Amino acid sequence: MTAHATHPTAYPDINALLYVLLSGVQTVLGDHFIAMVLSGSLASGTFEPQRSDIDFVVVTADVLPDEMLSALEAMHARITASGLKWATKLEGSYIPQRALRRYDPTHTHHPALRVDGSFGVDQHGSDWIIQCHVIREQGVALAGPPPQTLIDPLQPNDLRQAMLATLREWWSPMLHDPARLYSREYQAYAALTMCRALYTLQHGTVVPKLVAARWAQETLGERWAALIERALAWPHAPQPDRLSETLDLIRHTLERSQQFDIQQIMIRRQSQ
Repeated sequence: MTAHATHPTAYPDINALLYVLLSGVQTVLGDHFIAMVLSGSLASGTFEPQRSDIDFVVVTADVLPDEMLSALEAMHARITASGLKWATKLEGSYIPQRALRRYDPTHTHHPALRVDGSFGVDQHGSDWIIQCHVIREQGVALAGPPPQTLIDPLQPNDLRQAMLATLREWWSPMLHDPARLYSREYQAYAALTMCRALYTLQHGTVVPKLVAARWAQETLGERWAALIERALAWPHAPQPDRLSETLDLIRHTLERSQQFDIQQIMIRRQSQ
């Protein structure tokens, strides 16, 4: 870990874990290693110990060979089983430098450490565009060049289009198959995510869920205020089952997104 990133967070135990992770990654990757960036709530300053993950991105020189993926899987398994505090909270992706630079819809499968501790190759959908923007603007370089030099800037309409695609790809199917939403924890996550989606569509930028939630409470009115407040209280307060209300908020967000999409189409036609 570079000198300027020796203490990347306010949590000594997390810093120690990140040092072990970085050392293991660099040992496995060797010359394939370009950078490691701390992202997510720890980078944005909104980390909550009881519900936040420790998000990271490793930038590689190119696509990693199979034998290196096996070595990474074994390395992550050792860290998970090490007993180190926070080890089970790690979640991250390994992205080739050219794929990180700008999202390529034809090259979306990359190695990932999942939140359940498993390691494999996952598809990175349109939501990855949103994540790349957050990484570029807020990410903390643990080793290698700063993320601003690795990721092209995204314009407000780029973020809006990425959010529209994410709503279509990920959230729209849940209206017909809400199995994930049977979890009350996921209901809270969904409600806050809808707030951030609506904020991005309105303002063309990405803000922490707390900021988006407070904005949504004021903007959407009384109908959704209580649901959002309960979502913000997780996990510090019990979460009653609000499946029906959560689905209604997802439906409302999708309807708003469709209206926004139509407006953008009309604007483009008028400018032609």
